[in-house]
Amino acid sequence: MKKEKRNPWSWIPSLYFAEGLPYVIVMTVSVIMYKKLEISNTDIALYTSWLYLPWVIKPIWSPIVDNLKTKRFWIISMQLVVGASLAGVAFTLNLNSFFQYSLAFLWLMAFTSATHDIAADGFYMLGLSKYDQAFFVGIRNTFYRFAMLAGQGPLIILAGHMEQIAEKTSWAWSITFFIFAAIFTAFCFYHFFILPHPKTDVKRETKSFKQLMDDFLETFTSFFKKEGIGVALIFLLVFRLGEAQLVKMASPFLLDKGDVGGLSLTTSNIGFIYGTAGVIALTLGGIIGGIVVSRNGIKKWLWPMVFAMNLPNLVYVFLAFTQPDDLGIITASVVIEQFGYGFGFTAYVMYMLYISQGKYQTAHYALCTGFMALGMMLPGMVSGWLQELVGYKLFFVWVMVCTIPGFIIVNFLRIDPKFGTKEKTE
Repeated sequence: MKKEKRNPWSWIPSLYFAEGLPYVIVMTVSVIMYKKLEISNTDIALYTSWLYLPWVIKPIWSPIVDNLKTKRFWIISMQLVVGASLAGVAFTLNLNSFFQYSLAFLWLMAFTSATHDIAADGFYMLGLSKYDQAFFVGIRNTFYRFAMLAGQGPLIILAGHMEQIAEKTSWAWSITFFIFAAIFTAFCFYHFFILPHPKTDVKRETKSFKQLMDDFLETFTSFFKKEGIGVALIFLLVFRLGEAQLVKMASPFLLDKGDVGGLSLTTSNIGFIYGTAGVIALTLGGIIGGIVVSRNGIKKWLWPMVFAMNLPNLVYVFLAFTQPDDLGIITASVVIEQFGYGFGFTAYVMYMLYISQGKYQTAHYALCTGFMALGMMLPGMVSGWLQELVGYKLFFVWVMVCTIPGFIIVNFLRIDPKFGTKEKTE
């Protein structure tokens, strides 16, 4: 029998790990792979940067996901295509024109993964009560982050081992991507049996092209007609203005030599700081954030989370000006920043859920994530140039200055005090 409800712990962690994994493969693993396969840095930067585009513009086709079939159908279908795309990359790496062919499959994976994101986020809202949405928001963010960390750690280590075993580098990466494909296909079959069948996740009626276009326009216009949408969009664009620049320069700062203002850490040091201590702090922050919001509502915890998101960035000002060589001090600083990020980001996600409520909540949430991506992409694009212009010390001071707009715009947000609490939904 099709179960309308299942224990959220049985599917939320795996669903959001599966949501993050293709992204990190496309954006991080592919860069390392092409470098090892002797593609020029110019081509790597140009073509892999374009792969980010589907996540930025995914709101354009989100109404299609919202109006055709079920969210569950889209999740299972897109996971199957991602698995096939990974296998496609593996098959093409030993061909003469492997760069063009593998890029085509990575493009397919990027588009498919962005579509999967829309369906998964919509399913999250359909499959859970408002109370459970608040409780699990930290969990889902944490497992998405786990996928990011897995892609930057164990998956690269796996490829390195394959390079030592295989005779050719291309064969090593081909085998690695076949393993990726097998892992993701396993996710697809697991979710086929485990995902619940919520009553609200129903099949849409077959519609003509004109009807789809009318729905498309109605979905978009209804979003921009929401009360207070102007303030909401400014919040989505500026709340992470400082972090968007910090996240691009944090690792280079830790790795750079002392004579240019860095901390001269090794790659192994970075792996320990972010992959062990950092991920524990991030996990705790996300989980605690979800718990407190589910008990007291987002409005009560909004300001503490705003401070948690922004003030811990001061640790990088401290590190840049003192340049400590004690790994314990550096690790503790990153732990503080990561815990604050995990805790504070809960407010950002909950606010996106809040303003997405209504008839087209899946498409409207996708629009929110599109603005979120834009708010991270544009500042990140200039962060490297700015850092080289002023140096690490003044750059991190600038990051703190960029947190000010977020503190200002929060004063203008209007949020139901009970949103996300058990009292609100039950």
